[in-house]
Amino acid sequence: MSNLKTKRINGKLNIIGKNLKKYRELRGLTQRELSQKLELYGLTIYHTDIHNIEHGNKTIRDYEIKGLCLALNISLDDIYEDTDKEYE
Repeated sequence: MSNLKTKRINGKLNIIGKNLKKYRELRGLTQRELSQKLELYGLTIYHTDIHNIEHGNKTIRDYEIKGLCLALNISLDDIYEDTDKEYE
């Protein structure tokens, strides 16, 4: 077993969760519907994973972030909007 610790910032495993939830809700999508849209891009992210990402309880890979942006029709700048404050 590995003793590697997962890095957290302000107790979270990602910094995009709030923006993911914001844009998903602005698009009128449930977590399950977003999960289904991602499948069209060849990504398997379960609705439970989306919930965990939105609440900062799951790390996310760069290609998954790009897929979320495509599925939500937003830019990378949008998904990272106001995340600098996580480092203050």
